Amino acid sequence: MLLSFGIMAQNTFKAKVINDQTKVPLKGATAFIPDLKIAAIADTSGLITINNIPNGRFEIGITYIGFAKSEKVYSFPLQHPDEIIEVSLGASTGELAEVTVQTTRTNQNLRDIPTRIEALPLEELDEKSTMRPGDIKMLLGETTGIHVQQTSAVSSTASFRIQGLDSRYTQLLQDGMPLYSGFSGNLSLLQISPLDLRQAEFIKGSASTLYGGGAIAGLVNLISKVPEKEPELTLLLNGTSAKGADASVFYSQKWQHIGTTIFGSYNYNGAFAPSNTAFTAIPQTNRFAINPKVFLYMDDHNSGWFGVNTTYENRLGGDVQVVEGQADNIHQYFERNKTFRFSTKLSFTHKIDEESRINFKNTIGYFDRDLGEQGFNFKGKQLSSFSEVNYVRNGEKASWVAGANLITDHFTAEPPQNSLNYNLTTLGAFVQNTYKATNWFSLETGLRLDNNAPAPAKPSSGLFFLPRVNALFRITDHLTSRLGGGLGYKMPTLFNDESEQDGYQHIQPLNIGNTQAEQSYGLNGDLNYRSTLGDKAFININQLFFSTRVDSPLILQNNSFVNAPGYLHTQGAETNIKLVMDELVFYLGYTYTDTKQHFNGQSSSQPLTPKNQLSFDATYEIEGSFRFGAESFYTGPQLLSDGATGKGYVTFGLLVQKMWKHFDIFVNAENLTDQRQTKWGSIYTGSLTNPHFKDIYAPLDGVVVNMGIRIKILNK
Repeated sequence: MLLSFGIMAQNTFKAKVINDQTKVPLKGATAFIPDLKIAAIADTSGLITINNIPNGRFEIGITYIGFAKSEKVYSFPLQHPDEIIEVSLGASTGELAEVTVQTTRTNQNLRDIPTRIEALPLEELDEKSTMRPGDIKMLLGETTGIHVQQTSAVSSTASFRIQGLDSRYTQLLQDGMPLYSGFSGNLSLLQISPLDLRQAEFIKGSASTLYGGGAIAGLVNLISKVPEKEPELTLLLNGTSAKGADASVFYSQKWQHIGTTIFGSYNYNGAFAPSNTAFTAIPQTNRFAINPKVFLYMDDHNSGWFGVNTTYENRLGGDVQVVEGQADNIHQYFERNKTFRFSTKLSFTHKIDEESRINFKNTIGYFDRDLGEQGFNFKGKQLSSFSEVNYVRNGEKASWVAGANLITDHFTAEPPQNSLNYNLTTLGAFVQNTYKATNWFSLETGLRLDNNAPAPAKPSSGLFFLPRVNALFRITDHLTSRLGGGLGYKMPTLFNDESEQDGYQHIQPLNIGNTQAEQSYGLNGDLNYRSTLGDKAFININQLFFSTRVDSPLILQNNSFVNAPGYLHTQGAETNIKLVMDELVFYLGYTYTDTKQHFNGQSSSQPLTPKNQLSFDATYEIEGSFRFGAESFYTGPQLLSDGATGKGYVTFGLLVQKMWKHFDIFVNAENLTDQRQTKWGSIYTGSLTNPHFKDIYAPLDGVVVNMGIRIKILNK
């Protein structure tokens, strides 16, 4: 009797795997049940049969080269045991394929969201972590439509601009919570490592309805790794020809009701000045970071996590002799950044049923910065917080998100700069709906109401009403289009690229009572074509058009920030083409940006905004064994603040990586053409003792080669 019951408890799974566009069977598709370690391959008719499956719920993954993976949970015994289940696989388009995104809070498939979102998956982040393990400067700088702007000639500090707009119009998030902003923002790109990230998501264009003020140009949301079923312990060691060294470790493990991730890193760089230039292209740097998290899986309805981030950095740039301790009467200039970051993050989710849940998020950040220059010292502390509660319901036809958040930002400077103190409290409420009207049309609408209370005085425009509309059109099986737009705003603040370039030496206090908030109107639309080319190749082409207008933008005038008499307008286009042929991947990206200042009835181009940027990338990869990549970037001429024009330039890079089960070795070379602004002329006026630096629009460090090893002590 026991034997007969055991036999009856063994089930069979049958599925026919087809191409969702051509309906052709996919011979050789693979099905896998991770919990049971059982796999099967489709026959010539696309039929997969898996026998001896016990009763219970099991996830079955189905894959085929060049196609997006299907993952679904089945309950055995099946309701119709003899039924052959049809599984349709869509052609994969890399990061634009079957990717679940978090930025809109609904955790939906990227293909189904009317908002245009770009996502870099773990595979791409893995590549970037070997090219530049210490920060995400390269990750953002090589993304179409994003321009990384260096804000210090000697300290390598940088900010990033989306679609030609200043960095203060862009929000940087991690796991949906503001990461660094205001006073803490300009060093952020240099203090975030890609090793503990599993996805990066970009919205280009107005996103203020989603996340409030500061998302006029868009946002970048960095998604952290979470514990998986299999533990992971990865150690990365890296050295560079520019006197740099990096050591990072990432550990994660998940048990039944608890899990953890721990990331730690040490980054060092000696003072580096190529070709014996007088000033550091890369400053002397020491940085330590530790980021532990604890995850709780209390039951089927309640889960959450809590994390802490601590970062300390001492960055010293300037005259090479001063940095090396050999200052004299002539060699005296330096720029020192001592920073300490400490932040906590909390996330909790209560699942009401299969369609709805309540989420709570909170982060509190403390930032202490000591900025010292020759004859001047600026010290300040920033205490900020973000709290949000939202309700999410994902229905078959409609999805809803509604919630409220509270944001505080308190900055205190030490005397005699304490007149720059700043305090802002923002209370916001929002609602968003995604409605799938038909198979070919979906509409996403959103509305936010923000109330801002700055100190010491309240400006006339502290209340903002922000609508947003986005539409998705499935024109054919291969062609889709997204159209959308929304309003945005940015409260007045001293913290931007111009203040950083000045080092806060001459900046006057912000007259908040007489300064209006900057308000924006943004539109964008794209066409996306994707198709297979035979059985082993596919192509994806995306064409984006954008336009954003910012009224009364803040400008620096006589060392004071005032509202400009007019508006700022940026418009342009992005073209992205990706071709995948088995192990070969080709990528071409082009950005055209035309940003104009319309002040006092006159029109002029915005400085430090290249109109034309082009990137090309070719990668050959045998998964889990070998990777070779070559890339090239062209940055066109751009107007500089002094009226001159910076020349265009082309850079090249190469990457070779060999992978084994438990370790990888990699060699990467950047800027092989040795393009350096210092080769084309002096980057400063005045004297060595008291230099006045020009705009930095091109690399300063020249050719840089890095080599390292990644050891996977525990790997999936």
